[in-house]
Amino acid sequence: MQNLLSNLKITINEKLYVKDPETSELGLNILKNSIILIDEIGFEAFTFKKLGEKIQSNESSIYRYFENKHKLLVYLTSWYWSWIEYRMAFATTNVSNPIEKLEKAIKLVTENVADDNATPYINEEILSRIIVEEFTKTLMTKEVDNENKEGFFLVYKRVINRIIDIIKEVNPEYPYAKSLASNIVEGALHQHFLKNHLKTIIFFFYYYGSTDIYTDMAKKILL
Repeated sequence: MQNLLSNLKITINEKLYVKDPETSELGLNILKNSIILIDEIGFEAFTFKKLGEKIQSNESSIYRYFENKHKLLVYLTSWYWSWIEYRMAFATTNVSNPIEKLEKAIKLVTENVADDNATPYINEEILSRIIVEEFTKTLMTKEVDNENKEGFFLVYKRVINRIIDIIKEVNPEYPYAKSLASNIVEGALHQHFLKNHLKTIIFFFYYYGSTDIYTDMAKKILL
């Protein structure tokens, strides 16, 4: 799978950027350092001015790639979910056993993420922390319905739909596959958030981890 992922070219909705950042050294530098800076100071404090200072470039040069920081964040989260989708496809395509397929899919959306050396300009480990801390901010806005119509969250929904299809393979009669799939993905993100900030209410997380918790939950529901 690693060899296949090394040739990966992730395609992002063109409406999220002014100029494709993956087509130039400056654009790749913007992606790499925006991830680092958002992780360091948080999305609220993040500005293009601060990013420009970090990469030693004019603030205006960043606007040549992204209209605003919201679209940059949606770009980064879309990149992450595309990466997850590719990994899920490679991990499950040749698996005939539905239970094993479900286990692999749940693992990919719940596990702690390690950096992928195949993408030197994106640190997936750091980006996964941004997903945990900031992803809901891409959705919980007044513009979410219009942005959804524009396809901003299409890749995220494709990941959910892949899990829905696997759940239906495991138990075609289960009527709440959509709710279960979205709860696995969103619930795991929330558990990671609680682990980082509200540790006293997730005692069992330290013993079992979110992968074990959600795999066990799904099996008990579906089998």
